[in-house]
Amino acid sequence: MKVGLLFGLLWLLLGNPFVAILVLLLLLYFLDRSFIGIFPSFMKPIRRSRRLSKVLQDIRERPFDVSAKQEAARLYMEKKRWGDARRLLEEIMPAMEHSAEVTCDLGICRVKTGDLEQGERDILRALEMNPRVRYGEPYLRLAEALAPMDSERAVAALQRFREANSSSCEFYYKLGRLYDALGKKPDAKAAYAEAVDVYRALPKYKRKTERRWALLSAARNAVG
Repeated sequence: MKVGLLFGLLWLLLGNPFVAILVLLLLLYFLDRSFIGIFPSFMKPIRRSRRLSKVLQDIRERPFDVSAKQEAARLYMEKKRWGDARRLLEEIMPAMEHSAEVTCDLGICRVKTGDLEQGERDILRALEMNPRVRYGEPYLRLAEALAPMDSERAVAALQRFREANSSSCEFYYKLGRLYDALGKKPDAKAAYAEAVDVYRALPKYKRKTERRWALLSAARNAVG
């Protein structure tokens, strides 16, 4: 009702319903980004692409810059360009073989590009070096890859993930989605409910970044 009233006022002021809709959508987007956080940021991908271009230029100028290649690989992973990230990580692996983060990232990229066996070995080795590496993400990525072919191993990886990460609404939402894919509806509902419970226990300063996942979880739980 309030949105309809606001649209009517904008239409009256601007004299064009299409412009009024556009202004209303922009207003709702900026209000969401400021106070709620459901919609994704339009600027984040742009900033990421700009940063990636800068880092790739640094690599062209300094081909042996390991830290630049590691950063570029992580940016590629954020863009889901797993093959490009894998290539860079394999280049720096000889110099970073004792890094749990690099080993873990390479394992995730190998899993994502179809090399499940070697990727799993990399992930498990990274977790041996540092059980808290990437705060449980390796278990989730491994479970996603295992789910279509070995549901029991996927569930085991999810349980390990649950032990490694207990304060991320995003991860519990993705956990529920994976349980849904496995046909484990009660476990999925429990994961969605846990995401909401985690959100309620978070301090106020951290709630904005987790609110989107808590709301998505609540919606999934309601329709499930």
